Amino acid sequence: MCRRGISNQSEIILLGIAQDAGVPQAGCNCENCKHLKEFATCLGIIDHATRSTWMIDATPNFPAQLHLLQQRATGYTFNGILLTHAHIGHYLGLAHLGREAMNSRELPIYATSSVCKFLKGNGPWSLLVNEHNIVLNEIESERELRLSDSITVRPTLVPHRAEFSDTVAYSIRGETASIFYCPDIDKWEQWSKSLSTFLNGIDVAFLDGTFFSDGELPNRDMSQIPHPLVTDTVTRVEGSTSQIYFIHLNHTNPLLREGKEREWLKSKRMSAGAMGMRWQL
Repeated sequence: MCRRGISNQSEIILLGIAQDAGVPQAGCNCENCKHLKEFATCLGIIDHATRSTWMIDATPNFPAQLHLLQQRATGYTFNGILLTHAHIGHYLGLAHLGREAMNSRELPIYATSSVCKFLKGNGPWSLLVNEHNIVLNEIESERELRLSDSITVRPTLVPHRAEFSDTVAYSIRGETASIFYCPDIDKWEQWSKSLSTFLNGIDVAFLDGTFFSDGELPNRDMSQIPHPLVTDTVTRVEGSTSQIYFIHLNHTNPLLREGKEREWLKSKRMSAGAMGMRWQL
């Protein structure tokens, strides 16, 4: 299903695969940060029939990611941004919609009521609302949102650090395929759903792969860091009929480069995502 060409069918494009802070991460001189460059996790949606595009999350790399999306869909209308939650890698890019940059006009932003409340109640985001750069559209968990005649999205609440807002993952359905996008979750066992059961009927799943294994962060108790390990997630979903890609990779994650960890993941019929990969909807 992953493809590089363009047809008249709707599609998605992976616009970034890194954890919120990207790669290189500020102040870090590890081997990944010295040699790699990866944008924060983001997904683009393209409807060729209506010549429309959307993005899921507005990362600190928003300008470059929007440019990449527009290169893949030249002349299409950018119709909005769906937010997962209010952590830095998922909403800071909204700043580029203001008068200092794009100066967008009433661009639709889709988010839960807690995210909308956060944006309306805190500057500089409130200025985007007051100046009509953006229009906030509240979404509800498990309530389907229709982006176009051929594309629907369904937000699903997932457990994740809630300092400022709740967090949702998104199920995206087109005419021929279904996608699950979940860049952040604390632990799968804390979710109200069984991951392996939920993936039944999902064609492509993008899952939180922040950390590969225990011990990845020296001198840190990783049991206290709320992200599932890739090694644990693989155990949960091994044998799934879904195509599974890990995203939201921390700068320490060995899946960012070729090596034994990628080979192991490949042996499980899974892989890390890569910017620019595309799938038909």
